[in-house]
Amino acid sequence: MELLRTGQLAKLAGVNKETIRYYERLGLIDEPPRRKSGYRQYTKEYVNRIRFIRRAQGLGFSLQEISELLALRVETNSVCDAVQQRAETKIQDITKKVQLLEQMRQTLMQLIAACQANEITGKCPILTALSEDQ
Repeated sequence: MELLRTGQLAKLAGVNKETIRYYERLGLIDEPPRRKSGYRQYTKEYVNRIRFIRRAQGLGFSLQEISELLALRVETNSVCDAVQQRAETKIQDITKKVQLLEQMRQTLMQLIAACQANEITGKCPILTALSEDQ
């Protein structure tokens, strides 16, 4: 079995060394054994686990949620329903964020439409809107 040092693991997993240490501190990956020289010794399974974490982050899961997914991944008695429920909850969260972003977009478009590019900044509707108490 090939053992990897931190730099090698980081390169294969597509992250930096500090990300690996951060994941160790959070308990997302186990701290590996060390050589007598003090270098950490990682197996290829660490590459897969870090890639799993990164893919889950890419889908919007928080590190806490990823920790829960990882726990479900290793529980042999758990069923896929638990994972599906988490994915459905994430879709609901994303839908809410998309709606909020669309509202932000609409507000900015209205402010831009009200803006007269050659007006002095003291009369700028965008700056005025940002300054007003809501």
